[in-house]
Amino acid sequence: MYKRIRKQLNEAQGAEAAPRGRCSGADHVPDFEPHRHIRLLTFNIQVGINTSSYRHYVTRSWQHLLPHRRRIENLDRIAALLRSYDVVALQECDGGSLRSAYINQVQYLAEASSIPYWYQQLNRNLGPLAQHSNGLLSRFRPLDVTEHRLPGLLPGRGAIIARYGSEEDPLVLVMMHLSLSRSGQQRQLGYIRELIADYRHVVLMGDMNNHAEELLGKTPLKETDLIPLPSTAHSFPSWRPERALDHILVSPSLEIRRAEVVSYPLSDHLPIAMDIALPKGYVAAY
Repeated sequence: MYKRIRKQLNEAQGAEAAPRGRCSGADHVPDFEPHRHIRLLTFNIQVGINTSSYRHYVTRSWQHLLPHRRRIENLDRIAALLRSYDVVALQECDGGSLRSAYINQVQYLAEASSIPYWYQQLNRNLGPLAQHSNGLLSRFRPLDVTEHRLPGLLPGRGAIIARYGSEEDPLVLVMMHLSLSRSGQQRQLGYIRELIADYRHVVLMGDMNNHAEELLGKTPLKETDLIPLPSTAHSFPSWRPERALDHILVSPSLEIRRAEVVSYPLSDHLPIAMDIALPKGYVAAY
């Protein structure tokens, strides 16, 4: 049945389904250049569903299972925003299933926003029903990209780590989507704390499902010196932001030039943006 539906969807769109590859070809991705600043964005896109009210969790819940004709339009609106950034962390993407019309949303957003490098992490594979994924988009070629399964009672949470610059002293970006439970967050952030322990220049970004004072004061991240956005940087729900659940946390070596919650109410989360300057001497040394 699903093969028949997929064929009908492809014919209706007048194109074949997009490939489900993990990342772009490396030949057209520019090498990382030691620019003096990098524009970062993290965005939980809720698989391209436009949510602007609590009632939409009920009335539009079917869009988590079935395709919707406005989803591509929503993705195009997201892509228009992404064009202004250098590195983007995406959460709640679909890697190519029935509900997304078999479109890999990470790849689609990369191509629509003209960002040459993309990487999809498939965290929960429900076959043709859903391909729950995180995504990385980057204007520069990373040194390497690794994906990690985060611990938890329920599988399906993950993190992507991208390193840039020099092997000896890299800039390390960690993109994640944490569990809702406090116990799950404790285990997941303990795992991430071990991954970043040996690095000086670190950025954690993503949907962390908790406030910064909790994350930095009552989890293993309290052992770090990471700097958060102001506690007033509320990102959820997008139509009446009251909670700061999405974060970009940075090492003190990275100067924050600008940080903001972006007023872009499309998903149920608002995007978080930050412009960081590289450490003094990093440009000259690399």
